[in-house]
Amino acid sequence: MTENDNKVNILMRSPVFRVLPKEALNAIALAVQDLVVPQHTIIHRQGDPGDSLYIISSGSVRIFGRNKKGVEIDLSIQGPGDTFGEMALLTGEPVSADIEALEETHLMILSKGQFDRILRDFPEISKMFVKEMRRWLLRDDERLETEASNAYKASRMSWVDFFLVIVISIVLAVIFNTTNPNGIPLFPEFPDRSSIPTVSPSAALEEIQHGETLILDAMPANFYQQRHIRGAVNIPLGLFDIVYLMTFAEEDKEKKIVVYGETISKPYDLEVADKLLLRGYRNVRILDGGLTAWEGMGYQVEEKVKRNDLVISQTNRHE
Repeated sequence: MTENDNKVNILMRSPVFRVLPKEALNAIALAVQDLVVPQHTIIHRQGDPGDSLYIISSGSVRIFGRNKKGVEIDLSIQGPGDTFGEMALLTGEPVSADIEALEETHLMILSKGQFDRILRDFPEISKMFVKEMRRWLLRDDERLETEASNAYKASRMSWVDFFLVIVISIVLAVIFNTTNPNGIPLFPEFPDRSSIPTVSPSAALEEIQHGETLILDAMPANFYQQRHIRGAVNIPLGLFDIVYLMTFAEEDKEKKIVVYGETISKPYDLEVADKLLLRGYRNVRILDGGLTAWEGMGYQVEEKVKRNDLVISQTNRHE
């Protein structure tokens, strides 16, 4: 087996690159640069510029973050066939975590220019990256939630302490806004809900069944995984720009779109609908009553339930 064949086999182990035809994998294998990293070497620090995509040929790396006190939080261990660095390339933001080689690790490296050409020539890879990013975000959210829960149990604040923190924060914010001409709003500003039309669940269902309408779930990926309208496409508010550019920008601007995803604390549906309108979509509406009203009508949703520590995906029919 040649060295190039070996690289192709490694690429085929990646959940992202294995969707490509063999000739494309051969082209990528010829384009990558090789790098050997000694054990315990820090490959990237949080905040470094993201200029390359890394594919692990052999060995393993640890991806970890740090909280405000400098305490390390392990996010994942990556092995052969896994990739890292793509988040920074896709978003244009600096690297979001530290990356350390746990052992001598062999890497294949694609420059930003090569990475951009691959995305342009093979759009299906963009969709795979979006799916992987959702999985990573969901995983990291769960890990950080666990760490936060542990920290909370270790040191709980009294209601008096909590109240004092809130009062001091408000006072400091008022002082800052008074002395700074630009200021920072104390409360977030949301689009006017009355400016965006709504559609009833029954009318939306009829349009969807006739193939006339696309339904979007604007909730974060972890909420979407727990429960969503059957057939809904997830376009989280936090990842809107990335998901839109990769999977949604080519949609007909006349396409009928129904958005849902309001929670007690956050109008995800309203903000995503507003972003779509700003990008020229003319038939954007919000699902009246959201997911709750949809379920109340007995319409289908998909959810994950836990049984004996196993997560099972099922469809609720409410018949």
